[in-house]
Amino acid sequence: MKRSVVSRAILFADISGSTRLYKMLGDEAAGQRIGQCFSLLAEVTCQSEGTVIKTIGDAVLSTFPSVDTAVQAARAMQEALAEEASHNRPPLAIRVGLHFGPALVETEDIYGDAVNVAAWVVRLAEPDQILATQQTIELLSPELRTKTRHIDRAPVKGKQEEIDLYEVIWQETGLTPIETLRVVPLTAHGFLRLRYRDRTIELNQNKPVVTMGRGQQNNLVVHGELTSRFHARIEYRRGKFVLLDQSTNGTFVMTQEGETVHLHREELLLWGAGVISLGRALDADSPESIHFICGEC
Repeated sequence: MKRSVVSRAILFADISGSTRLYKMLGDEAAGQRIGQCFSLLAEVTCQSEGTVIKTIGDAVLSTFPSVDTAVQAARAMQEALAEEASHNRPPLAIRVGLHFGPALVETEDIYGDAVNVAAWVVRLAEPDQILATQQTIELLSPELRTKTRHIDRAPVKGKQEEIDLYEVIWQETGLTPIETLRVVPLTAHGFLRLRYRDRTIELNQNKPVVTMGRGQQNNLVVHGELTSRFHARIEYRRGKFVLLDQSTNGTFVMTQEGETVHLHREELLLWGAGVISLGRALDADSPESIHFICGEC
């Protein structure tokens, strides 16, 4: 069997919510939808000079000769699924993970550390999100690199150093520069409590991410005309809580001083107490408003 070591951009695209789809549609109809999604992802891969290696469960593993072609394919996959979702119910979403590095290539398969890292990255991605390692982003062309933003550093099993993760922005032609508007030190053991209607959710170092939107996969499901399916998320980052907007209409935040901030593809450090509104201007008394408070454990 012929083997060779080559450097490739490795892409995993994982279909989100397939278990729920099978329960809603039944085995035959759900299997047909999943198959259609696989075909769409394969078509985009081929159009982007890539090669589909195999499917693993609900994920597709593909390789590309360059980082640019892989990122362009990932963006095209998300755009195609978003368009497909407007015609089919329930909609399907994918998570995409990217990494570039040397891998062991056989006739019909690929192995090695680069594949393992890409598989680790896709597990960290949210539905409708593209994540990539810093090693991948550094090889991007300058134009495509402007459409990325640093998310966090995370430990990888078997590696001594943490890996920097970046999000690839795909829902806009340009990327709004990200600015952390306020830096307020919090205890490393702090918590952030969210209250929406009759629900309360708490973030801390043991529950580091909460997603918000009208999609049923979110931790906090908010039904609003202007709310995106996966509208925003809050992340715990070393004792601080960061709100990231990933929506069409933006996210509004009212701080405890009464200042209102409108985020659109940007992030904001949350502190003290305040109110969050998804997609529409703030009305603190509205039942659709989300109240938050930060504290110390």
